[in-house]
Amino acid sequence: MPAPLAERPLAVPHPSRLSPEDPAYDEILSVHARAMAAGEPGYLDPASGLYVMTAAYHADRGACCGNGCRHCPYVA
Repeated sequence: MPAPLAERPLAVPHPSRLSPEDPAYDEILSVHARAMAAGEPGYLDPASGLYVMTAAYHADRGACCGNGCRHCPYVA
């Protein structure tokens, strides 16, 4: 049975995973939104250059993996 998703939109990461105070917050959310709209599983982080999985990708997995992912939709 899939784990319950948090009660926030997939486009909004939990503040413990990405603070709204982060200087790259708006840019990260924009890149994340484009990746989700395109059906991509992830995107290149504009701040670090690392590949980051989208919230939609994580939601499709059905459960939290416990790795502290930025866009984990299971963090309440």
